[in-house]
Amino acid sequence: MNLNKNNPKSMRKLKYSLVLDEKIVKSRCFRLTKRITFAAFKIFTVIFLVVFVVFPLIFKYSYGLQCRVVFLNFIHVAYQSDFSQPQKYGLDGTRNLYLPTEDGITLGVWQILPENLVNSSETDDQYFENILGNGQDVVIYHHGNAGTRLTGHRVELYKVLRKHFHVITFDYRSYGDSTDVRPSETDVVKDCLHIYNWVSNRTSGNIFIWAHSLGTSLAMHSLALLQSKGIQPMGVFLEAPFNNMREEISEFPLARIFRGLPWFSYTVIEPLQENGFTFRTDNFICAVDAPILILHAEDDHVVPFRLGYKLYEEGLRCRKATQGKLIFHGFDGKYGYNHKYICRDPGIHNIIRNFVELAEKESKEKFGKRLIE
Repeated sequence: MNLNKNNPKSMRKLKYSLVLDEKIVKSRCFRLTKRITFAAFKIFTVIFLVVFVVFPLIFKYSYGLQCRVVFLNFIHVAYQSDFSQPQKYGLDGTRNLYLPTEDGITLGVWQILPENLVNSSETDDQYFENILGNGQDVVIYHHGNAGTRLTGHRVELYKVLRKHFHVITFDYRSYGDSTDVRPSETDVVKDCLHIYNWVSNRTSGNIFIWAHSLGTSLAMHSLALLQSKGIQPMGVFLEAPFNNMREEISEFPLARIFRGLPWFSYTVIEPLQENGFTFRTDNFICAVDAPILILHAEDDHVVPFRLGYKLYEEGLRCRKATQGKLIFHGFDGKYGYNHKYICRDPGIHNIIRNFVELAEKESKEKFGKRLIE
């Protein structure tokens, strides 16, 4: 098409030095394309403002929303759950019970017998109470956020742990069939303390702790409080731990799309800190006098491997030799264990046995006898 640049009637110059024929500009197709483009731009702008400005501001001023994001206690399959029948999930020799706490909360608990006792024909409550005091080692499991004590990967782990321990697992307040109230770090730690005290009052065996993800910080917080009273477990397993919530929240899947925003710290990190969602595992690890084994997979995309290692480094820096050995065991990403499946490692039983032996040896050297809580 020949264009006469001196003829304004046949030419129209637009932004960005585009020159279009007047007929094209006035065409129905052009006008429709223009409307669609502007409409799409408006929609995109609104979505951007809602997602990246309005939502962060709502998060900043909503304690309830912060609670739900941190604990993810709304993620469960309650309509499919049958806590009273653990055998449905492949856990024979398990009883379901409910423990009331001092502050009016009821906690749902499973007591899972060691594998060597599963074939016993006695299954009444009194038998379970008595057998807890038979001297076998006990492990208390602290789960992470989302789901409940019957979530699949947790049940898979129980089946590993029961080959070595009497297993106690429970749901914190607001999870599963425990009392549905708004949780906080302080209140959930109370639940951990209640379970520990309940177990220690009934067992004559050594108490170990196994904690996963968010549960690692809750467990270490409760153990730091117990340590102030001179109470300590025989040993602690920390699976996929993080050092503190300030660093973990930036890596949290729900937060990754926001962390590049200039106002991310102002609207997300600072409000969590101000409202007590600190989860300072890097502080608690300095206060607990017990051997600690950290387990972390390199391909963990929920709690990055580097945060678990930073916790280990901080523990090495602040812990005294008399507090117990601190060990870090990493798992190559090629195995695909990710955040939940370290229990599938072929060497997991040897890892557990070796750590239990180390913990008992340290206890004998330290106290001159087997530690009984």
